[in-house]
Order: sequence, then C-alpha cells, then structure tokens
Amino acid sequence: MASSRSYLQYVLDQLSFLDGISHRPMMGEYLLYYQGTLFGGIYDNRFLIKSTVSARRLLPYAVMESPYDGAKEMILITNTDREVLSELIPAVTADLMNKKG
Repeated sequence: MASSRSYLQYVLDQLSFLDGISHRPMMGEYLLYYQGTLFGGIYDNRFLIKSTVSARRLLPYAVMESPYDGAKEMILITNTDREVLSELIPAVTADLMNKKG
C-alpha cells in the first residue's frame, strides 16, 4: 500500500517549524530529510524515523516497526507534538551525521 499525499502533508505540517525539512518520493512512499540528512520516512501512512542512540533515549518506550518486509526496524512516531519533534529530529540527524546510530 502506498502512502497518501495527504498524510505526507500532515507530517510536513507538523515539521514545518524546522528549517531544512525536505522529502523525496520513493516507490509510493516518501523519504524525509533534515538539512540534507535522511532521518526517516512515510511508509504505508506511518511516520517512521531511524532508531539512533538519541531517539531511543528520547523515546524509550517507542514502538518499533519495519517500513517494509526485510528492512531494519524504525521507530513509529505517533506523538507529533512539536516540542518533542523539535528535540528529536535534530538529535537523530546529529547521531546519523556522527555515525552514532
């Protein structure tokens, strides 16, 4: 099942306070970038981010789901509170840039 453009727009709206958010369509889904670094995506209308040290620290009870069969599990984001996301997305991106994933 492909993700809907309306769900993508919902997530982008929730992230609109962060400068440097971009997306790219990929086989019916959407990859999400922060300041040029891939940090997650929209898969089957689910907002998933990469599981890094900071993500696990900030969301210790998060649900892990696979974006598609055979893929590494990612963190399912169900709380789109801007305060949480404003700390989470830059921290995950920093981990990925510093290879602390």
